[in-house]
Amino acid sequence: MTLPRETAETLALEALAWLLSNDELLPVFMGATGADVDDLRTSAGDPAFLGSVLDFLMMDDAWVVAFCDAAGVPYDRPMAARAALPGGEQVHWT
Repeated sequence: MTLPRETAETLALEALAWLLSNDELLPVFMGATGADVDDLRTSAGDPAFLGSVLDFLMMDDAWVVAFCDAAGVPYDRPMAARAALPGGEQVHWT
């Protein structure tokens, strides 16, 4: 499934909002990215940063399931969105 970039960015923003509302996972995200609250505000419109939000989310299947259930989207949607953002292209070695 290929998503339009705008749709992918919207889903990544929803994932960021979900992370911001998750008191247990937000500190893990902040520590992993080195971002602070100001960075989140200024980077929320950057497609590359939004890709990193999805990369973080997809590190754990339980996080993907929790987010997708909360957002009402299929479980494969974060991966499809990631592929539509910078750095998410699949590498073909042949």
